[in-house]
Amino acid sequence: MIRAINTIRKDNTEMLEDLYKDILKQIGENPEREGLLKTPARAADALRFLTRGYSQNIEETLNGAIFEEPYEDMVIVKDIEFYSLCEHHILPFFGKVHVAYIPKGKIVGISKLARLVDVFARRLQVQERMTVQIASALENALHPLGVGVVVEGRHMCMMARGVEKQNSQVITSEMRGAFRNDRRTREEFLNLINR
Repeated sequence: MIRAINTIRKDNTEMLEDLYKDILKQIGENPEREGLLKTPARAADALRFLTRGYSQNIEETLNGAIFEEPYEDMVIVKDIEFYSLCEHHILPFFGKVHVAYIPKGKIVGISKLARLVDVFARRLQVQERMTVQIASALENALHPLGVGVVVEGRHMCMMARGVEKQNSQVITSEMRGAFRNDRRTREEFLNLINR
């Protein structure tokens, strides 16, 4: 089984390298010149790294880190850095994710929230979907009283091409349960992440 997986990975890597060589030719470069000899392999490795979220699943990511605990107040992990690729242009977008939940008998190890963000960020993505996916995964895993997710992103597809607006920022949010239904809870979350 492991041999078969390694063969698939090797074939996939070789195919990606060939595609990157073709891309270099199509933009007018010579993939055989010294500075570009290893570029196809490096680019293939980078793409596999930046899209590794496809091979990760939520259960394994949270495995062993959900605990019974009677804590009933808000838990926030703010400023979780993320890096993703825009599915429309395959250009990077990056920024911070703020995640909050109000437990209902279960908590999750705080480092797992950062890992959960990466599961969804490390795919071809749109920020709106990623925001919802993070909230849904946390809600499904913990069944808390509420979940709030705010994502602040800067998009290279908007900064380095197209409208070229370097100071623009996209903010998306997903509020569920108490965060959606109780204005005071939502305001507390937003005030705490904006400190």
